[in-house]
Amino acid sequence: MRRFFAAPENFSEKEIRLNEDESRHLRDVLRLRVGEKVAVFDGAGNEFLCSIQGIERKTVSLLILEKISAPSPESDLNLTLAVALLKGEKFDLVVQKATELGVKRVLPLETARADVKIKDQKDVAKKLERWRRIALEAAKQSGRAVVPEIEKPIEFEDFVKTSSGERIFFAERGGEELNQIPNKDFEKLTIVVGAEGGWDEREIELARAGAFKIVTLGGRILRAETAAIVTVALLQHLFGDLR
Repeated sequence: MRRFFAAPENFSEKEIRLNEDESRHLRDVLRLRVGEKVAVFDGAGNEFLCSIQGIERKTVSLLILEKISAPSPESDLNLTLAVALLKGEKFDLVVQKATELGVKRVLPLETARADVKIKDQKDVAKKLERWRRIALEAAKQSGRAVVPEIEKPIEFEDFVKTSSGERIFFAERGGEELNQIPNKDFEKLTIVVGAEGGWDEREIELARAGAFKIVTLGGRILRAETAAIVTVALLQHLFGDLR
């Protein structure tokens, strides 16, 4: 079954209209025709079986036949990944793989040793557009009906002040082992991963003072993008649906 995305505002009671990009893919790449059936998800967890009603140059109209289940269920763990900004394709990779692994939210952090510094709001908008497009494509590929939220980058100190709930801060030193974290059912969890150059000592102390659980992984030294992906997988295995 071919899957397409349509934002909630493109839904009416019985009809869905695809945007120009999705319509072009349906018409010119897949060469689907009126009457064929496709699946459409809204990024918020809903998926529908539809029949193609009309194909135009900039839009495709679909008749909603019934609500269906997404190919891949969502994890019971509401997981946020807060990760230091990384250069270009490294951060793209983290967004893509975190989406595939079931993260609900990605929060880019501006840290002392982050590989990337935000220039201005135009730079922020450009990065967000790219990351959100990557998250959408990864959700489509992995069978999710939920597209993770990709938030605007935030200064680490502001993040510490405003975040709440269960939070695990992965540091290269001074933390306990992950298997020492109490084995309980987390409903909502935030994990924090630093930059290629690691954490500044002041950032570690801010996290400790903010009641973050400080964890240090054993084994080999990991690149920042690898650490972000590995920690998501580990937490989904321990407290989510990755078995």
